[in-house]
Amino acid sequence: MDRTAWIAVTICAIGLVLWEVYLVKQTQRKTVPVNAPSTQISPVSKVGPNAPTPPLATASPATAPNARESVPSFPEKIETLRNSDVELRFTNRGGGIKEAVLLNQMAEKSQRVVLNSTDSMPIGAIIEHPSSPELAEFTASPQSESVVQFERTTPEQITIRKKFFFQTSPENKDNFVAEMDVDLENRSDKPYQSAAYFVALGSAAPIHAKDYPSYTRLVWCIDGKAKGIDVGWFGASGGFVGMGQRAARPFYQENIPGAEWVAVSDQFFTTLLAPLTAKANGVWGRRFDIERGPDQKLPGIEGALGMPGFQLQPGQTYSARFEIYAGPKLYHRLAQLPHNEAEIMDFGMFKIVCQFLLNFMNLLHSWLHDYGLAILALTTIIKLTLWPIQNKANRSMRQMAALSPKMQELREKYKDDPTRMNQEVMKLYKSYGINPVGGCLPMMIQIPIFFGLFKMLGQAVELRNAKFLWVKDLSQPDTIAHLPLLGWPINIIPLCMAATQIWLMAMTPKTGDATQRRVMMFTPLIFLFICYNFAAALALYYTAQNLFSILQFYQNRNQPMPKLEKVAPAGKQKR
Repeated sequence: MDRTAWIAVTICAIGLVLWEVYLVKQTQRKTVPVNAPSTQISPVSKVGPNAPTPPLATASPATAPNARESVPSFPEKIETLRNSDVELRFTNRGGGIKEAVLLNQMAEKSQRVVLNSTDSMPIGAIIEHPSSPELAEFTASPQSESVVQFERTTPEQITIRKKFFFQTSPENKDNFVAEMDVDLENRSDKPYQSAAYFVALGSAAPIHAKDYPSYTRLVWCIDGKAKGIDVGWFGASGGFVGMGQRAARPFYQENIPGAEWVAVSDQFFTTLLAPLTAKANGVWGRRFDIERGPDQKLPGIEGALGMPGFQLQPGQTYSARFEIYAGPKLYHRLAQLPHNEAEIMDFGMFKIVCQFLLNFMNLLHSWLHDYGLAILALTTIIKLTLWPIQNKANRSMRQMAALSPKMQELREKYKDDPTRMNQEVMKLYKSYGINPVGGCLPMMIQIPIFFGLFKMLGQAVELRNAKFLWVKDLSQPDTIAHLPLLGWPINIIPLCMAATQIWLMAMTPKTGDATQRRVMMFTPLIFLFICYNFAAALALYYTAQNLFSILQFYQNRNQPMPKLEKVAPAGKQKR
């Protein structure tokens, strides 16, 4: 490398180190809660039948200085519904789901994953003002072991009945869908007019300390397309010099007529409500902070969906039904639901690629019973599929390498006339029948695959706690230790990925001008920068792909060097 290249590599390395320092400080810094929910919940006074008491992992919001509501004057009572996948714990305070315990999903320290913080609004609570909710007392009405019903009568003689039950499913597993049926009966002798109301979604927050906060979002779906905001929307922004600052925002509220569903979501789990009788017309969200240690807080989000108002004459009843999905973001399960619920996955422009790769990876896992092996098998199949194209690309690069002396002569001859030099170089390529971009074709094909994997593996809940060799969790970085004093993580697979990529570049024939070669030298650093703190599964895929490429280069190197032969012009070809 020349002096300029060494300077550029050094600058990139320093930038990578500074980025790691920034990430460590961001993880360890103390944050100030932004209107954190602080509804005080008294100890449970009654537990429903057959309610187990497993260890739980739930995110607890930091207590705000000013509580949103006073402590209720009535004792809390708990009822439960349970199937083989989830246990729903209902509270009489607001008549909703206080917690959703995922029975087959484990968090840190062998605790079960719990959706919705106990300090957040119960899922399914009907409220007028989510910024200052009033959770009235409901009375549980025994129905059966498969149905929980709550009832209360307001001072206006409006009787509210809420019935919760699990929807029937053709599958024997991954049943996270419940239904909430709401009936409001006017038992007074006067008409009753209801303004628009909100239904609480509960809250979402990172389960693992290394989960990406940017996936903690408030999401809604209109016309089959998901939109939303993440927790970063609420924070203050310093901006650039001269652009001023934006103050932190306490909550988000917007009218969105025709919403099919609204959800709060973190990287791997979601609580989603879809109104079945009328579409939602508004969303509301608030950020709060989660204590994850003495010096660490992570952002969570609480939400609600808005529903249109209604009018009841004496004796009339208003009915509304809601689908509640509280569970992991399993694409195959969400895709079975009828209201585009799978859009919560946020695959973006690589949606088709992500769906195919996720389904294919799960198919391979069903045969191999190991996600690490499934990823390696997926890599093998992709590389074998692209093998003929890569062979042609390697041949094209070797031809260009053989042509490089002639190209250097042209550069020296026309060094003062860049336009003429480029014209002559293109003529040289054409005369020998070489496509100068032929070596780039496999890379262009692999770009959507790489970014599809990046998006897919970032939310593939199937990889949580999946072990492979020394990797304890393929959905997290494969950190084996931290550097003393500095505290930087040592992640083995991304380092192997960068090493194999450097090895691969050293084998690649030197083509193009010096500037292009310098740019390509930064590729290993760029991918190391992207993947170092990402899921180990992505780095595992790319390392295996590099090893296959190295093997293919060795195979091509043992083949005879392609001969340079001029091709006849199109008009002079023999017939």
